[in-house]
Amino acid sequence: MTDELDDDEARALRAQRIIEAVAAIPRGRVASYGAIAARAGYPGRARLIGRVLGDAPDRLKLPWHRVLRADGRIGIPAGTASYREQCKRLKAEGVTVKDGRVPMSAFGLDHDLDRAIWGMPGA
Repeated sequence: MTDELDDDEARALRAQRIIEAVAAIPRGRVASYGAIAARAGYPGRARLIGRVLGDAPDRLKLPWHRVLRADGRIGIPAGTASYREQCKRLKAEGVTVKDGRVPMSAFGLDHDLDRAIWGMPGA
């Protein structure tokens, strides 16, 4: 038996790590595709996150709605049923969504860490 994974095993492991990173986003928080990629061990692979989430077999159980673009915008085209569903789910968790954008400074996964390291703005 070889220590190297074949393509299917590597793909499955990658998907599992990404799904675990998404599942770990707490209620009322959001994370960017890039942040999830980095947490899963695939820095610079933000587009991979969208592909894995789209293919996830148990997507309904995943907090997919907590994953946004780096600037806080919803990555799904505005006006679609999925866009409306993402907005609805985020608002139900107390996340502010205005014009399809979430203030990452308030709801981003690492916002408390940033404050702890760099202090409050203007402080």
